[in-house]
Amino acid sequence: MKLPPSRDGSEREDPTTRMGLAVNSQSKYFESVLSSSLQIINCIGRGFTYNRNWTASAHSQERASDPNPLRAFFNARKQGRGIWKWDHYFDIYDRHFRGFRGREVHVLEIGVYSGGSLDMWRDYFGPSARLYGVDIAPACKSYESEAVKIFIGDQSDRSFWQRFRAQVPTLDIVIDDGGHHPEQQIATFEELLPHLQPGGVFLCEDVHGVFNPFASYMHGVTHKLNDFEQARDSTEDARRIACPTTPFQAAVGSIHFYPFVTVVERNGVPIAELIAPKHGTEWQPHLK
Repeated sequence: MKLPPSRDGSEREDPTTRMGLAVNSQSKYFESVLSSSLQIINCIGRGFTYNRNWTASAHSQERASDPNPLRAFFNARKQGRGIWKWDHYFDIYDRHFRGFRGREVHVLEIGVYSGGSLDMWRDYFGPSARLYGVDIAPACKSYESEAVKIFIGDQSDRSFWQRFRAQVPTLDIVIDDGGHHPEQQIATFEELLPHLQPGGVFLCEDVHGVFNPFASYMHGVTHKLNDFEQARDSTEDARRIACPTTPFQAAVGSIHFYPFVTVVERNGVPIAELIAPKHGTEWQPHLK
């Protein structure tokens, strides 16, 4: 149906036409989102299948010599406050924490349990370390000392973390060995990662099970670490491709996945951009 002309004699736009264009635009958007989602789901399935089809090989866990001081402390603990850890955790700890040894460092352990690991961290980091413990069990308050401050609270309670941050303004390392439930781990990560000092490390352990919700959450976080939308070509070889960082990329340097453990490391200083310089004079035509 043709609309009657307006007062000035011009033809009026049929509102159904505009509505149709809007619906068509939305339809294309949702088609694009659905296509990307299906591709991601397909890739997850392919990776899972590839993992399951991995061929087993002969291996040995024997170590000729193990200089890991954390494992040495654990193996020497025959009596006293208990420590309960997966053996491979000690190598992960040492890989990410060794740079903090022998200096003033503020370390938080969530999940104090029997208090033995607080002794282990004190031995590992040295006398200049300041240790904090968080546990939901009031009895853990007994582990408090001049060098260790214990907070009693629920790690899934974001208001608890707000109060904690007010009392602990400086934090370099977080070790989440608390309740192990995904929502607890997610709340803790979101509340404490921004609070970490530059160069700080967030470690969450006991991430158990295939398709673990916290692991899935962290894979989503990892996707944003690869954000490439703002990348631009340049005529300067020193900055042939330059990609301004997102606020998250500026703050976070790396995310590491291990069996049962996820580690996030913050950048020592904010990174403004990621660049890909070109060096050399001979190039294939399609790479000019």
